[in-house]
Amino acid sequence: MLNRTLLVLLLPLCLLACGSEPAPQPELIRPIRYQKVKPGSSQLKRTFSGMAQAGVESRLSFRVPGAVKELAVQVGDKVKQGQLIARLDVTDYRLQVQEAQAALANARAQARNAEANYERVRGLYENRNASRNDLDAARAASESTEALVRASNTRLELAQSQRGYTRLTAPSAGAIASVPIEVNENVAAGQMVALLTSGKLTEVGCTVPESLITKINQKMPVSVVFDALPERTFAAKVTEVGVAATGQGTTFPVTVRLEQSSGQIRPGMAAAIIFLLPKTGNDTPVLVAPEAIGEDRKGRFAFVVESAKDGLGIIHRRAVTVGELTSDGLEVLSGLQDSDLVVTAGISRIHEGQQVQILASNEVRP
Repeated sequence: MLNRTLLVLLLPLCLLACGSEPAPQPELIRPIRYQKVKPGSSQLKRTFSGMAQAGVESRLSFRVPGAVKELAVQVGDKVKQGQLIARLDVTDYRLQVQEAQAALANARAQARNAEANYERVRGLYENRNASRNDLDAARAASESTEALVRASNTRLELAQSQRGYTRLTAPSAGAIASVPIEVNENVAAGQMVALLTSGKLTEVGCTVPESLITKINQKMPVSVVFDALPERTFAAKVTEVGVAATGQGTTFPVTVRLEQSSGQIRPGMAAAIIFLLPKTGNDTPVLVAPEAIGEDRKGRFAFVVESAKDGLGIIHRRAVTVGELTSDGLEVLSGLQDSDLVVTAGISRIHEGQQVQILASNEVRP
């Protein structure tokens, strides 16, 4: 009787120990966010920093050295063509002109004396009262003094020109951007006295890396935005493309000119030049959010959701090749098409063939 009672008590425990495993729980249907792939552009959008500069910048300087006697302009002054900019002390150059005039007068006197002597010796020679050597010597002396007159006259013209170079005038109408000297300062020939900006259209210069310089041509349209005028975009065209690298060795200078003038733009203003450059290759990339692209041991990939009924979808993994990150999104060169829906959140928790719940782009998960 005791054995039967023990058997009855142990039977449920044996059944529990030897029973089958519990049934697996169904896989959780995760909600996902998605984004429709956007078609890319056939052009590269690249922006480079630059600086505004006048269409024409003239570094005005004297052609002769001297002490500055007068400065007729200041920074910001508007000047007309031919207007006086600065003047040197003319005393030394006036004395040089007087010295050259005296030398010329002396040379002319010697020339008249030599010419008269030559005429006298020639008359004697014709009457057989002078030798051939006397005639040749008198003619040589006459010709020498004539050459001395020409040289003295040239020195006088040079002295007069140098005296005229003591006045510096504006070669064209414009505005004075810089005056780096002071009155009574000694300046050398060629030393900048004033910076004159002129030209109706503003230019902007920048540097472009060697990988893109071959895509830029003269007359190419670009857009320019100034930091001081962020609400306006100015149309411009490329006017100069550098053929030699700058000091850094990997960039080339490029200059663009605005198509319309504006009184608000001044030389030295910071600007951004926007280029639309042609892409290489025949395929036009598509654009996705950077977070839609994952990477593992197999390479870069994206999850594409195939829409099903009742707000559900099936996940498919696509291997992708990415391009460059732009302001509109990440370029995908292969693996995706314009009509694809790519997962943008939770890609680390989903896998190939998984069933998911598709949320609208603005829907919040409960």
